[in-house]
Amino acid sequence: MSAAQLVSRLTRRSRSNFYYSFLTLPRARRDALYAVYAFCRTVDDLADLGQERGADPAALGAELRGWRREVARCYEPAGAPEHPIGQRLAAAVRAYGIPREALEAILDGVEMDLEGTRYERIEDLYAYCYRVASAVGLAAIEIFGYTDSRARDYAVNLGLALQFTNVLRDVGSDARAGRVYLPRADLHAFGVTEEDLRAGRYSPAFVGLMERQAGRAHHFYRRAWAAFPAADARSLVAAEVMGRIYFALLREIETRRFRVFGARITVPTRRKAAIAVRCWAASRLFARSPTVAGMSA
Repeated sequence: MSAAQLVSRLTRRSRSNFYYSFLTLPRARRDALYAVYAFCRTVDDLADLGQERGADPAALGAELRGWRREVARCYEPAGAPEHPIGQRLAAAVRAYGIPREALEAILDGVEMDLEGTRYERIEDLYAYCYRVASAVGLAAIEIFGYTDSRARDYAVNLGLALQFTNVLRDVGSDARAGRVYLPRADLHAFGVTEEDLRAGRYSPAFVGLMERQAGRAHHFYRRAWAAFPAADARSLVAAEVMGRIYFALLREIETRRFRVFGARITVPTRRKAAIAVRCWAASRLFARSPTVAGMSA
């Protein structure tokens, strides 16, 4: 299997919300996004699979350092990554000028997961979310293309919104896997313990705790859409698809009153496809009617 086939298959097999946003891109840009996604997915699995299988922390650390070397090779004039995903990532870096600091920040986020997933204050969680989500957005917009510098603010805030949505959806499964992303200060304020999360204890206190986190997610969605650059509506349509699908997921979680301890809450495939079509159509109208930016997901 070629390097290109590997990263494409990994992305298609995931059937994630990212996959549906990629479908709106021209082939060359889509292949570059596949490479970035495959890189993110692979390094993120170091933390996820390591904790689930009890892997040796030293071995995981060595593998992460190996990926840091792969990223460095992507930026060396004569650099030649060894891993097939690294090879495709290097091609994307050369074609679209993906900033090295964004890829290194993603690895920093993975390292935070390897070192432990407890956050005392909300500011600590913001730093983590920036590294694992906003940095991905900053890499992605270079592939999408943009002319207005506000696109970077859009990417940072959308990344924070998406990651907060993930935290809300996965709070139960994360806790059972030994990961608690909700700040300890918030847990204490609402009288919810880590054991409550692991045991899936649904209560008014838990709902209040989740409402606070959902409010933060809404805040970042609003900031992202306020920064959305009208001049780049067409090139950023893939990002908008992603944002609108995740916003629909947030609303679904709220509609179910944060009952996230059972089956994983998702947005139906048909609705994802409809959102993608609606975003694509809106991007064509945006220049004539900027108010479409406020369309409902």
